[in-house]
Amino acid sequence: MMPCPYCGTLLPKDAERCTRCDWTRRATETAEPRASDAMAVLLSVVPGLGHIYKGHKVVGALLLFLVTPIAFAFALLAAFASAGFGLGILVFYWLGVMIHVWGIEDRVPPASVDQGEQY
Repeated sequence: MMPCPYCGTLLPKDAERCTRCDWTRRATETAEPRASDAMAVLLSVVPGLGHIYKGHKVVGALLLFLVTPIAFAFALLAAFASAGFGLGILVFYWLGVMIHVWGIEDRVPPASVDQGEQY
């Protein structure tokens, strides 16, 4: 038995619709799980974590351990040459990483319990 998500009426486990309200199973369930774009952007405060969260583990690891240290080194070099204004480069780098992680498709694996849906 499962409760109806709208009204709480107990329904059989495989019920397609509620007998008391207008809830239908297909209206509330998605075919595959998705990663939250907002959470990925928030995790991108540390560049690479948002990519790892969305399933792009290689790109995330490269950003985290290779590209970000190079960006910091370049920003410090630019800061010495421009009386500190070169640190502003990091802001554009972070914004670029956040926009990229927001725009890429998920690679989140499907749930381990597959109900055998046909598409």
